[in-house]
Amino acid sequence: MRGFIDELRSIRERDPAAGGLLGLMFLTPSVHVMLAYRLGHRLWRWRMQFLARFTMQLARWFTGIEIHPAAKIGNRFFIDHGMGVVIGETAVIGDDVTFYHGVTLGGLLPSVDSDGQRQKKRHPTIGNNVIVGAGAQILGAITVNDCARVGANSVVVKDVPRGTTVTGIPARPVSARRVTDVTTFQPYGTPSDLSSDARDKAIKGLLQEVDILHNKLKMLEELQGEAKQSDPSFQPEATSLSASDRN
Repeated sequence: MRGFIDELRSIRERDPAAGGLLGLMFLTPSVHVMLAYRLGHRLWRWRMQFLARFTMQLARWFTGIEIHPAAKIGNRFFIDHGMGVVIGETAVIGDDVTFYHGVTLGGLLPSVDSDGQRQKKRHPTIGNNVIVGAGAQILGAITVNDCARVGANSVVVKDVPRGTTVTGIPARPVSARRVTDVTTFQPYGTPSDLSSDARDKAIKGLLQEVDILHNKLKMLEELQGEAKQSDPSFQPEATSLSASDRN
């Protein structure tokens, strides 16, 4: 019971719209589906697979969240809004993970050689303190490491390093943050001073180059002006390009 209360309190810390504990208990789909999952997962481990699948099917009808009973989910897992989330059979989720609606933990090409894929790891592993934005698709037997962030509607098909934020289709790193032992909830939209976006770095490099060239041109113009003042007959050398040089 104490663990259940801790989960409710952790939801309040991550959801500003959450009400009291009683409201969370009766009005939060994430709470309902996780109660069903705890039962379904235990039934699955007891090899009562039909009852486990039936339990999760009922939970899907009531919450719109689909979790395979064989998936392994840690403590204080929270699905904000919930509708449309799909978590596959071999998925693994750590502690203090937050999903938003529409997230999929799926496999790659599940219809190709389906028999050969059975009993194999084919879904993602999510580390601790990970946040996955609405509509994100994380596909294949990849790992999203601790404290990573996945932007909304991203498609992730490669491992995500610890403390890194990825976005896009396919997802690519856009920032990294210093990871500490503090477990305070920090949404994936939190600004970061450790940008690793390659395009952002390229643009900054070009701007710096333009600034350097501008300063050099300004310096040459000043030198030319000083030369004219000291020698009124001074004329800058003019260069002309031949037709072959222009080509």
